[in-house]
Amino acid sequence: MIALIQRVSTAHVDVDDETVGAIGPGLLALVAVQPDDGEAQARRLLERMLGYRVFADAAGKMNRSLTDTGGGLLLVSQFTLAADTRSGRRPSFTTAAPPEQGRHWFERLVELARAAHPGVEIGRFGAHMQVHLVNDGPVTFWLEAS
Repeated sequence: MIALIQRVSTAHVDVDDETVGAIGPGLLALVAVQPDDGEAQARRLLERMLGYRVFADAAGKMNRSLTDTGGGLLLVSQFTLAADTRSGRRPSFTTAAPPEQGRHWFERLVELARAAHPGVEIGRFGAHMQVHLVNDGPVTFWLEAS
C-alpha cells in the first residue's frame, strides 16, 4: 500500500456537487492498493500515517503526529499512485490492484482507521471525485507499507 499524505488546514471531497468527506486541520491521505497488499500492509500503513511526525511542536519542529494532535484524517482511494511511469508517455496500471481487491483493502484500511482514531472521513471509492485541500506548509510525504 502507498499513501501520499499532505498536512492540511482543511480538505474535503465532493462527488456530483455533494461533499462526501471533510476535515479541518489534519492529514489528507491519497491511498493506492497494490496486488500483493493485505492485512499486514493495511495495518502498517495506518500505523505510519497516524504516527508520522509532521506537525509542529512548541519549538516549531515537526515532532508531533496525527495521534498527538487529534487532527482529522481524510482517506481517498487513488489507484493512479500505483502506476508504473518508468517508460513511455502513458502510465501503466499493471502495478495497481484490480478494482475489487483495491476496494476490499481500502475499506479495511478505513475500518482500522476508524477503530484507532477519531475524525476519519473518506472519499467515495471508484467515483470521479473533486478533492479540495489547503496544504499547510506545504508538507507532503510519500509513505509505503513494506
